[in-house]
Amino acid sequence: MPHPHYRRIVTDLRDTLGIDAPIVLGPFGGLSSIELTAAVSELGGLGSHGLYGYTPERIRDTIAALRERTARPFAVNVWLTTGDEVAPAEVDLGPRIAELAPLFEELGLPLPNPPAAFLPELEAQLEAVLDAAPAVLSVVYGVPDARFVEAARERGIRLIGTATTVAEAVALDEAGVDAIVATGAEAAGHRVSFLAPAEESLVGTFALVPQVVDAVRVPVIAAGGIADRRGVAAAFALGASGVQVGTAFLRTEESAAPPSHRRAIAEATDTTTVLTRAMSGRLARGIPNRAMRMLEDAEVLPFPAQNWLSGQFRAEAGRRDIGDLVSLWAGQSAPLARRDTAAEVFAELLAGVPG
Repeated sequence: MPHPHYRRIVTDLRDTLGIDAPIVLGPFGGLSSIELTAAVSELGGLGSHGLYGYTPERIRDTIAALRERTARPFAVNVWLTTGDEVAPAEVDLGPRIAELAPLFEELGLPLPNPPAAFLPELEAQLEAVLDAAPAVLSVVYGVPDARFVEAARERGIRLIGTATTVAEAVALDEAGVDAIVATGAEAAGHRVSFLAPAEESLVGTFALVPQVVDAVRVPVIAAGGIADRRGVAAAFALGASGVQVGTAFLRTEESAAPPSHRRAIAEATDTTTVLTRAMSGRLARGIPNRAMRMLEDAEVLPFPAQNWLSGQFRAEAGRRDIGDLVSLWAGQSAPLARRDTAAEVFAELLAGVPG
């Protein structure tokens, strides 16, 4: 049944994804929570849960846990490989670990040992998703291959691709995805460009969305800088069939962001966020803090080596709520993220959906 506050609107996106409201939760990597994902789905939108770095077993457990919390459609998100990823044997981690020794000592952590692998194998992750068959899989950093698209279709899994340029959107459309997120440079977190360097793909949401709408055949979901009813209305005026919202939901009490991260979002201004490669080795938007400045002052390793390195102290900092030592991902709409619960954010966004 539709959410009681939802005015039924027939849109391609709603029909495609089996949802009541064309509102999608942005998938967070380490900040996803079962509670927030399920809450957005229960409200009538599409909850999303990031699977970055998850083993196949953890993927199956996460999808099972989500199914226990909601019978509504939800999405899980996987990072595709771009070909520029490095393996532990290809980088010298020793000097960088030594440089961070005082920080590990400050946190009471032993110096980390280089891992056998930085990330689980993508193929194993995708097979786990196929086995668990969630309603929706969203992908970033590339185009799913034809074999996987067909396998997902056979299992009834809808596919959402993510584009930062028109060319990327066209590539996804030609590959057969069911919807495309057009994510503008205003958005929080990683710039998920895959056809050109991220620094050359910084198209703003207001310019990107209508151009993508004109270039593809599938529903377009606008992302980047949308945090209230005005942004939603603007996205639909530009031709979008739905919106994806991250920062406004990241601030809510249901997210896995520590309190210091939520406070940083609440205190941000329009010019607070910056783009940096320091935290992970890939370009991402967040709020500067001690960790970012410290890592920017040294050599930034390629992805995912840099992400593994910073993760060795970020995990403990997150557990202890040390906001100066975590990745404070946030978008340029952070000052508009004024609500404390997922239900409040959802109601505000829903008010902008055209009737």
